[in-house]
Amino acid sequence: MSLKKKIILGFLTSSIIIVVLMVFAYTSFIEIRREIRYLELSDNLRSKSLQLRRHEKNFFLYMDVSAIMKVHTYLNDIRLLLNQGRSAYKNQELLELGERIDEYEQKFNRIERIFREVQERLTKLKPSDSRYSVFFELIESTFLERPIINAELLKKTFPLSEDDLIITNLQELNTEMTAIRKDGEEILTIANDMDKSAREKVDKAIAASQKTALILFPMFLFVGLWAFFGISQSIVKRLKILSDAIEETGKGHFSSLKIPEKQDEIGLLIKTFNKMEADLIARDKELIRKNEELLQSRKLASIGTLASGVAHELNNPLNNIYLASQILSREIDRIMEIDVCPEIITESVRDISSQTLRVKRIVSDLLEFAREKGPELKMINIVNLINDMLNQMKMSGEMLNVQFSLTAPKNIELPADRHLMEQVFINLFGNAVDAMEGKGVLGIIIERINNSVQIKISDTGKGILPKDMSRIFDPFFTTKEKGTGLGLAIAYNIITKHNGKIDVESEPEKGTTFTITLPGEE
Repeated sequence: MSLKKKIILGFLTSSIIIVVLMVFAYTSFIEIRREIRYLELSDNLRSKSLQLRRHEKNFFLYMDVSAIMKVHTYLNDIRLLLNQGRSAYKNQELLELGERIDEYEQKFNRIERIFREVQERLTKLKPSDSRYSVFFELIESTFLERPIINAELLKKTFPLSEDDLIITNLQELNTEMTAIRKDGEEILTIANDMDKSAREKVDKAIAASQKTALILFPMFLFVGLWAFFGISQSIVKRLKILSDAIEETGKGHFSSLKIPEKQDEIGLLIKTFNKMEADLIARDKELIRKNEELLQSRKLASIGTLASGVAHELNNPLNNIYLASQILSREIDRIMEIDVCPEIITESVRDISSQTLRVKRIVSDLLEFAREKGPELKMINIVNLINDMLNQMKMSGEMLNVQFSLTAPKNIELPADRHLMEQVFINLFGNAVDAMEGKGVLGIIIERINNSVQIKISDTGKGILPKDMSRIFDPFFTTKEKGTGLGLAIAYNIITKHNGKIDVESEPEKGTTFTITLPGEE
């Protein structure tokens, strides 16, 4: 997973947790606010119910007429609260409390009506007998508190029958008061239960909010810490490795890093670093090769200057020696026609002549090596040229026991100096024959690669020792007993002047392969 995706994932996870926390906090706040409002409603109902009962008792115990209005006021307040509550809450307790309030009001209205009727009847009875005026005051002040006792007292004191209106009113008043007290108790019970239930719901909502916060907040903290430490530590650790590797690269120690399993931006950076390391290694090798070529060119230039001077100085004395040896040879032949010439003289003259020719060839090679004139480039068929060189060597007897194979298209042309290229192939083919000691397989492969022509010359000879590989193109270096050490140096010089390159690969006792690369177009 990429670093960008990890950061996005961590951000989204934290954001989701925050959103969930905020949504839950908001819903919890709404729920708590709703429950608190319900708690306020239930508390108001309970408070109004208590006030209702208090004024009810004041009316029943002390016959406080002003309490009647207060009872009606609190009944209206309670009904208003219930109406508000029913519009906001679908609660069975509110419905039940509303029914009880309606019943309570009906009963209180009946009690109030009976109270008025009893007062009117007592007012009518009072003048009928002045002897009982004291009793009337007692009855008037206590008939709500003890309606049955007062009814019995009226029946005994006055000739009132059981069916008299005041007696039936007092009996009914007793029944209604008993019922309304029961309704009042039920109203208080319902109001208290509502208040208790509301408080429990508020406590539960607050507790649920606390629990959720205690769960979600650590989750958010954990995800945040994971995103911070997990991602940052992973990045910092791998960046430290990359930094150390870059520091080592600056010191010239090239080394590639292990490709990480995590294919993120740091992984891509490490891949890019490894590619850069590979490019630097290749460039470093190319630089070393170029330096070696430059060193080789300088060596060849300095040796060429020396060789040119030495060759010119030696050329005239060698010509005189060779001419003198030829004159002596003719004189020996003339003498031998008349008389006998000592054999030592004959052998010495022949040896002088042959060694002089050998030195002249060395001088000729030195002059060829030192020549500064550039090649005369003409389009030549390199396949035909190599074929001609192989046939000449075959006819001269140099390759009697050597099998050769030429793999090439029929026609590959390139700009080159024919004479100089013949020297190159004569030297390379001759070295191959010498390495194979006159028998083996010589393989030549010619092919066109892009805009270049590549020529591979392989033999099955004894190969080149690893310690000699770096010196084979040096002038005068040779492993042959009679070699001058100039053949490969001349070949290297000619190929370089053609803007080409020559490389060698060899394995001791298995063979050597020279690879020549020449530009295919002018």
